Amino acid sequence: MKKISLTLLLLWTGYLQACDACKLQQPKITRNLTHGTGPDSNWDWIIVGIVTAITLATLVYSFKFLIKPGEKNKTHIKNNILNF
Repeated sequence: MKKISLTLLLLWTGYLQACDACKLQQPKITRNLTHGTGPDSNWDWIIVGIVTAITLATLVYSFKFLIKPGEKNKTHIKNNILNF
């Protein structure tokens, strides 16, 4: 199961590259990552920064509460996930 998941993840990340036309329209920092024209103004970069910070904070807290939720019950869902 882990080999299949890893293979699917690698295949999925391979499709996340932008096409040649979109690579030319993107700024250097986002080139080869996304499709479209890219950010038009500095406000777009601020929005991207805020969304990135929220996403990273969510990821950190997800791992924090998954590993040490403060729940001592043996049937807690954390044990099902970590023992998988």
